[in-house]
Amino acid sequence: MTANELDSAVRVGPVRTVPNVITAVRTIVAVAVGVAALVTGSVALLVVAYGCYWVGDILDGWAARRLRQETRAGAVFDIVSDRACTAVLCLTLVTLVPEVAVVAVVFLLSFTVLDTMLSLAFLCWPVLSPNYFRLVDRRVWWLNWSPPAKTVNTAGVIATVACGQYRLALGVALAVVAVKLWSAAEVVRLLARQGRA
Repeated sequence: MTANELDSAVRVGPVRTVPNVITAVRTIVAVAVGVAALVTGSVALLVVAYGCYWVGDILDGWAARRLRQETRAGAVFDIVSDRACTAVLCLTLVTLVPEVAVVAVVFLLSFTVLDTMLSLAFLCWPVLSPNYFRLVDRRVWWLNWSPPAKTVNTAGVIATVACGQYRLALGVALAVVAVKLWSAAEVVRLLARQGRA
């Protein structure tokens, strides 16, 4: 990495970007529709809320890369917004479908605590976001932020819940917890080994 690339990677970057606008809009819309689903007891609205969240999450990342507007501030905003959407939608799901409570608690704690700390660990290195963590540790990146990992870590749980396979969903959620715990331990080892702890 050159001095200019390093400087660029550790700079927070502009906050007023197209991807950040998309992140703000998708968060507001997903949370508002999620709350409407809760108030009306509508599973259909909850599905729409999840759709808004996921499409918006894909779109903000695509826009950041396409428009060359990836920033560390945008990465943190995306991470925080993901947690806001997930918390509201997951709690709405538990209210509407109480049978998923155990799966939801395991998933929600894993995502809002373990995955949040793990995702924010990129800030300890001169990389733009968790998407570039492969430059720090390829195994941790592959298990957490590679396209297949992103799909399995969230959509795997949601898909099995949507199919009514609650035991399988719990198994997937617990497997994700195990991966997150191993990854967090590996990041701590990396930090210690590199004198960043």
